[in-house]
Amino acid sequence: MIPTATNIRKLIGILHLASPVLPIGAFSYSQGLEGAVDARVVHDATSAQAWIRSGLEHVLLTNELPMLAILYRDWEDENYSEINRSNAWFLASRESFELRQETEQMGWSLAQLALSLRWHDNARQIALRSLKPICLPAAFAYAAGALCIDLESCVAAYCFSWIENQVAAALKTVPLGQIAGQKILFAMHTLIPEVVLRAINTTPDQISTFAPHLGIISSRHAYQYSRLFRS
Repeated sequence: MIPTATNIRKLIGILHLASPVLPIGAFSYSQGLEGAVDARVVHDATSAQAWIRSGLEHVLLTNELPMLAILYRDWEDENYSEINRSNAWFLASRESFELRQETEQMGWSLAQLALSLRWHDNARQIALRSLKPICLPAAFAYAAGALCIDLESCVAAYCFSWIENQVAAALKTVPLGQIAGQKILFAMHTLIPEVVLRAINTTPDQISTFAPHLGIISSRHAYQYSRLFRS
C-alpha cells in the first residue's frame, strides 16, 4: 500500500480512539478482574491470561463486539431508531449494576468528548445527544465513523483497548510485572483478527450474553472490603 495523507489520518484516528489516555475513565474499571483476584480465580500470569482470553471469547465476541459493529453500520446509515434500540438492548444486557454503570459512564464521557470536538454532522450530533444513557459501544461507533475509521479497524481498536485495560488492571491487582503483562498482551495479538472477523459477521439473532461467573464476581465486587477499581 502506498502511504497517503488519508491513510495516515485514518491511522491517527485509530490510535486516538484506542489510546489509554482517552479521557473516558477506562483506567478506573477492571470489568470484574479485581473481583476475580479477590476470589483467587486469578492469582498469577497464567490465570490472568486465561481470564482475559475467556472475557474476549465469551463476553466481547458474543455480545459487545457484534453490537459495536451493528451500531457502527446504523450510525453510517443514520438509522436512529435502530441505534436507540441497540443502545437500550446493550444496557439491559449488562450482568451487574457495576458493569452497567461502567458502560454508561464511559459512553457518556466519550459522547461529551465527541460533541466538544464537533465530530460528525449536526444531524448525528443531535442523535448522539438524545441517547441518555448511552452505552460505550454506541459512543465508540459514533466516534469511529466521525474519524473515518473503517468497521474492521473500529472493532479491532475497541478490542485491543479492552485487552490493554485488562492487562493494566492485572498489573495492579494480581500483581504482575511489566514484562509479564506485555507477554499477555502479545499473546492476545493472534486472537484479535479472528475475533474481529467473527464479530463483524455475527447476525443480530446470534448475539447473546451468558456470563454467570462474571455476573457473580462483579456483584460480589460491589461489596468487596478493599478496592482499587470501580468494577
